[in-house]
Amino acid sequence: MPYAHNPYGSGDRAVRSIDRNREKERRVMLKLAQKHADELATRLVQRLLDAHIMETSNVDAIRTHFSALFQKMRDMDEFDLQYKIAPLRQLAADPNFLSLYVTQHIIEDLIDNQNIIDIFGDDQEIFLAVDSVMDKLRPPE
Repeated sequence: MPYAHNPYGSGDRAVRSIDRNREKERRVMLKLAQKHADELATRLVQRLLDAHIMETSNVDAIRTHFSALFQKMRDMDEFDLQYKIAPLRQLAADPNFLSLYVTQHIIEDLIDNQNIIDIFGDDQEIFLAVDSVMDKLRPPE
């Protein structure tokens, strides 16, 4: 005999609704990052330089590097995005996934770029500098 009231049904709907909202937010943020890639790259490189997170021999090359990264992020596989940000998930309570991705990219990949002299700061400092730029893409709640 089926139950007239499923105590778990409303919770499942709420979780699915939250998941749909987060997925929509992610798509919007990725689209904005791609659309404004050059401007975003300029602001990010300037913030990293101002915060003494990054030392480079060629600012334009690093700006181009980030612009290309923002262009390709929208087409990246979900698994690749999640795999990249996994080590940093605990950095903030409700982190911007783009900030996590770019932070991990700086730590793992950018450090090996021929135009990078050095990267300074711990994960938290790099994340805060990156998030101060990338958080502008997050839609208001």
